[in-house]
Amino acid sequence: MKESLRAEGVNARDLADALAELKATKLSRRHPDDLVLGCDSTVVLDDGTMLDKAASRAEQRDLLHMISGKRHLLYSAAVICEAGNPVWRHVDVAKMHVRALSDAFIDSYLDREWPAIGGCVGGYRVEGHGTQLFARIEGNHFTIQGLPLLPLLDYLRERGILPW
Repeated sequence: MKESLRAEGVNARDLADALAELKATKLSRRHPDDLVLGCDSTVVLDDGTMLDKAASRAEQRDLLHMISGKRHLLYSAAVICEAGNPVWRHVDVAKMHVRALSDAFIDSYLDREWPAIGGCVGGYRVEGHGTQLFARIEGNHFTIQGLPLLPLLDYLRERGILPW
């Protein structure tokens, strides 16, 4: 589905939203009485290049070289479905400014973090050693971790699921 949407020219923000909706909708159809949350994140460089999760350590090394010294955007989308239909959605963005990374740093980072970061778009976990990749981060910490949590909590309070 991701490749199909990309082939249609869907941008990074809308791709994250569509994938989050797809996940939530699919499960919500099997559990129509429940609220189902689907989430997804995308990373896009300033030149429009969208990044994927690395399939290997070598691929991750190349990706880190690609983002070194550059800014990228990280979009995190969350969609809630009920009875197979979206009832709430939110897409948030964080601006991630990567410092210039030396080969020695990249190798040391991969020694510590690979393969755990293989499942992370962008190849970092800011709650761990991945913080050291950045010179500056503009955005919500929860968004960077893959879930725009604060808007989600607001929605759950509006629905009366969480207390005010």
